[in-house]
Amino acid sequence: MTIDTYRPRRSVLYIPASNDKALTKIASLACDAIIIDLEDAVLPADKAAARDKVAGILVGRERRREMVVRINALASEWGADDLLAVAKAEPDGILLPKIGTPRDILEACDLLDDNFAPDSVKLWAMVETPKALLNIGAIAELGRDPASRLACFVAGTNDLVKATGILATPDRRYLMPWLMQLVLAARAGGLDVIDGVANDFRDLDAFARECAEGAAMGFDGKSLIHPAQIELANRAFSPAPQALAEARAIRDAFARPENAGKGVIALDGRMVERLHLAQAEKLLAKAAIIGA
Repeated sequence: MTIDTYRPRRSVLYIPASNDKALTKIASLACDAIIIDLEDAVLPADKAAARDKVAGILVGRERRREMVVRINALASEWGADDLLAVAKAEPDGILLPKIGTPRDILEACDLLDDNFAPDSVKLWAMVETPKALLNIGAIAELGRDPASRLACFVAGTNDLVKATGILATPDRRYLMPWLMQLVLAARAGGLDVIDGVANDFRDLDAFARECAEGAAMGFDGKSLIHPAQIELANRAFSPAPQALAEARAIRDAFARPENAGKGVIALDGRMVERLHLAQAEKLLAKAAIIGA
């Protein structure tokens, strides 16, 4: 994603479509994106009713943040109906669970195209199965083709733990290789990528550490399950004051007349290249968008 199309996705909060109390609070939340969940958080007997509520949640609402809907897997009995009903409400994104191959993205895209969904309806993809991780490079490559609608990956860490049988440790040591693989693939495909949830929403210290870790790994934001997590995620995935100060110093140094046309300069005892200038300008632009 280029800075021209950048949208902050620091904090991405799941809200069950069946939770009326939580849905009424959407306007007051400071998160960058909300995922209305029709899948895991909704019992089978309630799925049709939850789907019918989506239009009322989205239509006519002021879009101060991205609104995304997680549908049921297309292979399930609810998936296709979910996709078509949700698309009519024109959310910013539709989150596809249980993807495994590029074909899962393309099938959803074909359904949207065949039913004249506007191009503004993007696809997000949950990466939560071993098969998805094994195919992640090919899936991410779809991000280079705007016609695929693919815009963002979301790590489904709980499902990965369940599917593989690894031990879920506080430091996520056994998940780490797969999370880094996911970030790498996302960057290769020009996609955003969101870290998985932290299950104990009461332990905010542990959550803050996990956010810092996710930001250091290159994630764009964090999946949230409780509003109490929003502020910490926003802080962790925003440019740090020190990083902004360094970016301004690099920008100002290259702007000096004596450095015009130079590819490499010395700044505070270190070598700085124009690639660092590009990184600095991108960081400053992101900070300006977040501030706005």
